[in-house]
Amino acid sequence: MSTENTAKPTEQEMSLIGHLMELRDRLVRAVIAIIVVFLVLFPFANDIYSFIAEPLTRYLPEGSSMMAIGVISPFLTPLKLALIASIFLSMPFLLYQLWAFIAPALYQNEKRLAAPMLIASTFLFYAGGAFVFFLVFPLVFKFMAGITPDGVQIGTDIQLYLDFVIGMFFAFGLAFQVPIVTVLLLVTRMVSPEKMRRARPYVIVGAFSIAAFITPPDVISQTLLAVPMWFMYEGGLWFGERMVKNRDAEIAAQEANDDNPPTPPEGSTPASTISTENAITTSAVAGAGVIAATSASATEAVTADAQASTEMAHSTATASSDAVLDNALNSDEDFERAFAAIDMERAKLHAPLEPTHLADAPSAETDKTSTTNNAST
Repeated sequence: MSTENTAKPTEQEMSLIGHLMELRDRLVRAVIAIIVVFLVLFPFANDIYSFIAEPLTRYLPEGSSMMAIGVISPFLTPLKLALIASIFLSMPFLLYQLWAFIAPALYQNEKRLAAPMLIASTFLFYAGGAFVFFLVFPLVFKFMAGITPDGVQIGTDIQLYLDFVIGMFFAFGLAFQVPIVTVLLLVTRMVSPEKMRRARPYVIVGAFSIAAFITPPDVISQTLLAVPMWFMYEGGLWFGERMVKNRDAEIAAQEANDDNPPTPPEGSTPASTISTENAITTSAVAGAGVIAATSASATEAVTADAQASTEMAHSTATASSDAVLDNALNSDEDFERAFAAIDMERAKLHAPLEPTHLADAPSAETDKTSTTNNAST
């Protein structure tokens, strides 16, 4: 086996495999949720279809009813409706699985924006379905039943009716997503509010054009889809502009807080003052220590100089006494006088030594001079 085949996959390949495995798990959970809901709804498939067909059957002429043209339509049509209803009801769980898959790749600010948008999108989709079922369908079917020519019996096929209902549900559900798209465009700064206001006439024309393609060829259903789309656009514009202003205000306040630190409460000392006082105190203590050390060094130096001067004076006095003794021994005439001088010098030698200060240093020099004069005498 070659080295290339036995080599371990890189971190990027392992990460890609991990993402694919997580995607598989999310899809399996979504499918299981749909199957569970479908198994719950399947026994009531015929009742569900009767509920969905009620807006039409309410306005059918007497003696008229819906019909099944296909051979297996009576079985497949309620089955199809139960499956679609299970997907429709499982939509919150499906969107949660989608969110759980993409959320780890988003930044914190993106999560704060995406989570409310996802919840609002789900709510608006259900709101669009409820709007078309409880408001649009009754008006449309009543209008259709009223304009039916004489001698024409209405007998709508159940499969065609189900396709029409599903198409209208998704059309209005998607039309109610207009505020989400508008808010995203404004929040992401792709389009400014001023440009969206100037584009209002084009939005109105576009809404009626889309409604003309999606809805049946009647004015009522077209208007009932285009007008909500326009109102949704205006609502999204208003809400998105408020969100942009709030975010700009938060950013400005944060920048102001960064530039200007918060003022401390009354009676407290600002942190900068405390730090300055601490620095001054530290400098003062350090300066005092330096001065004390300098003074001690100076005192020690003065004391050492004084002791050296005293020792020099004593050594000089000893040398002088020895010189006087030698002179006295060599001279017979001044013996008595020399002997008295020797006694005086010895008295000075036996005097206690005391350390002197720097100011007393000249006196030591004076004593040395006087001693020298006495010795010469």
